[in-house]
Amino acid sequence: MAWHQLSVITDENTAPLLADFFSDLGAVSVTYMDAEDEPVYEPGIGETKIWSNTQVVALYELDANVELVKDLVFQQFKTADLRNWLYEAVDDQAWERAWMEYYQPMKFADRLWVCPTDQEQYEPNTVCLTLDPGLAFGTGTHPTTALCLEWLASHDLHNKTVIDYGCGSGILAVAAVLLDAKFAHGVDIDPQAITATESNALKNKVEDKIKCYLPEQFTPFQADVVLANILAKPLIDMSENICALVASGGQLVLSGILFEQAESVISAYQKFIDFKPLVQQEDWIRLDGIKR
Repeated sequence: MAWHQLSVITDENTAPLLADFFSDLGAVSVTYMDAEDEPVYEPGIGETKIWSNTQVVALYELDANVELVKDLVFQQFKTADLRNWLYEAVDDQAWERAWMEYYQPMKFADRLWVCPTDQEQYEPNTVCLTLDPGLAFGTGTHPTTALCLEWLASHDLHNKTVIDYGCGSGILAVAAVLLDAKFAHGVDIDPQAITATESNALKNKVEDKIKCYLPEQFTPFQADVVLANILAKPLIDMSENICALVASGGQLVLSGILFEQAESVISAYQKFIDFKPLVQQEDWIRLDGIKR
């Protein structure tokens, strides 16, 4: 099956209006894309951020009248607000598999491989985690996840209990168990994250050592290692609850933090945690330390 793909660049105020208009004209999907390689970082509560120059991409079924759509769009919006109008016919495909052409095996601390299906790597003294792009965040390609995987692969997890708070795809929980943790508990507010974590645990044959919960299903307890790869604002807001999950002498790993947010996060936790020097990758940092 083929599709009509229409795209146009506009400003951050017009983009949501244009997206709604495309939908009203029968688009089967509308996507925002960055038109200028402009980073968008953590939004405030109730705030949705998009780029100051945003490419709005609409997909229509093959029988749609794309010339009529274009005419109606330009009647509705000022010509000056719309730039680089593009049209192309695109063939249907297995989008997840197509994306995987850009997702290659990754190695962390010379001990942990993270690989897509059919590209698994097996070397002496390493473990291999099989993971494909899917429902939830976390493939190891983003610096926040990579920083946590590097930490896990660099520490002795033998016989330790782990809590992955904000588990996403479950990559950290699965990695911990593959690296000899006794048991891992994944918690996330998104039901799709629970589904993804359970699926990835099954794929890596560690489903008997991982349990997943929505927050309301989770009974807090103290673990040897707690990882929270979320964002700075929720990490600060939940600092006391997260610290309470760490056993005395246990290890806490925090990520999802921009460099300029580090001091605020450290301040929220320093009453309970002795932090080691932060570790930075690109604009992101990892904090890890020991609970007093």
